[in-house]
Amino acid sequence: MRELDLSKHKILVSVGSVADREQVEVHAVGGFVRDQLLGKASKDIDFVVVGDGPAFARKVSATLSARNFAVYEKFGTALVEVGDYKLEFVGARKESYRSHSRKPAVEPADLQADLSRRDFTINALAAGLNKSNFGEITDPFDGLRDLQAGRIRTPLEPKQTFNDDPLRIMRAIRFSTQLGFEIDAATRTGMREMAERLSIVSAERITDEFLKILMAEIPSTGFLLMDEVKILKVIFPELLSLQGVEQVAGHHHKDVFYHTLKVVDNISAMTRKTELRYAALVHDIAKPRTKQFVAGKGWTFHNHEEVGARMLPAIGRRLRLAKEMTTYAQKLTRLHLRPIALTEKDVTDSAYRRLLVQAGEVLDDLLILCRADITSQNQRRIQKHLSNFDFVVKRLHEVEEKDRMRAFQSPVRGAEIMEVCNLSPGPEVGRIKSLIEEAILEGEIPNDYDAALDYLRKIRGK
Repeated sequence: MRELDLSKHKILVSVGSVADREQVEVHAVGGFVRDQLLGKASKDIDFVVVGDGPAFARKVSATLSARNFAVYEKFGTALVEVGDYKLEFVGARKESYRSHSRKPAVEPADLQADLSRRDFTINALAAGLNKSNFGEITDPFDGLRDLQAGRIRTPLEPKQTFNDDPLRIMRAIRFSTQLGFEIDAATRTGMREMAERLSIVSAERITDEFLKILMAEIPSTGFLLMDEVKILKVIFPELLSLQGVEQVAGHHHKDVFYHTLKVVDNISAMTRKTELRYAALVHDIAKPRTKQFVAGKGWTFHNHEEVGARMLPAIGRRLRLAKEMTTYAQKLTRLHLRPIALTEKDVTDSAYRRLLVQAGEVLDDLLILCRADITSQNQRRIQKHLSNFDFVVKRLHEVEEKDRMRAFQSPVRGAEIMEVCNLSPGPEVGRIKSLIEEAILEGEIPNDYDAALDYLRKIRGK
């Protein structure tokens, strides 16, 4: 029998001591055991108590002087927070599901029955904490072998596992993407056959898993799996519509789906910012709606940046994303072509000033997105585009340093405009303010107070 050396975890030694004192059988289970075997640290630990989980948790809380203790009657669980550790206790149980819900009916059971309800074999591992079996691993479904092989497999028949709780389809993809594990063939088949069952899962739970996949080291792995098991049409049909290549008169466009995944992988190598990775995922979302073949020119996607920005609020509401995340993605989507356009010849400083003003606080993120958006099978072409883009970034910084445009607004405020021009509050004040800002953007006057005030006095009679 395989054993884990848990003696270095004082918190587990303490829980085991309470278990022996109370004459209760207790095991650490699931992700903590898996991560220990993979050499990963974790301070979130799940425990199975063969008996009353919340009652035992109360004993642990009192013994360890926990900073927080909570019982969740609805789920039959209890949370104990000790220092940086979050300890969750549940009584060993078996579950039965109804077809229209992923909320099970539960009844007490032994450890083996409890482990059989787990999602995957690598999570159906338990480590004893009593003195008689401290560190001994219980592995009824060959989870250790799957862990060593780098394999995701369900402990029971896959269709039953995913029928009971279809969110496990997303979890399988998430674990595969995060750990770099393969999903075995029978499990993949079960995921595909149960894909439509995801419709009974709340959007919040799906999005939680979706964003965890997006935050993996190589997110494209997860999105390709979602496509393979046919769940994109259930959770994100707009991404699915990016697929495909059409050809007319010898002209074809790149497959936007695979281009998007490449952009997401590129940007994931540059940032851990969830919002920025999401913006990369959706920046071309409107290309299928705006695609048009123009004779003599080829394929165009005119105005896809604006159409895409308008699509995002509905997507955000469906996925239950924070409104701020949608607003941020809209701004980057609207602007993602602008820096690339500055690589053209004869671009004036005015164009750089306008981008600096429009991007504002998201400029740095926009530049990261644009750099990630440079994809091609031709490495020489990529290097050429990157070189051009480096020039744009250099010029943006030069103009920013010279003209201080990042947080731009007219140096002359409305009250001064009313005083100089003898005006009452109204739209005319705003129009004059816009004239001053336009003069600065066009380089007619410097971006400073004295120059703006002189300009105001010059135009007040007009």
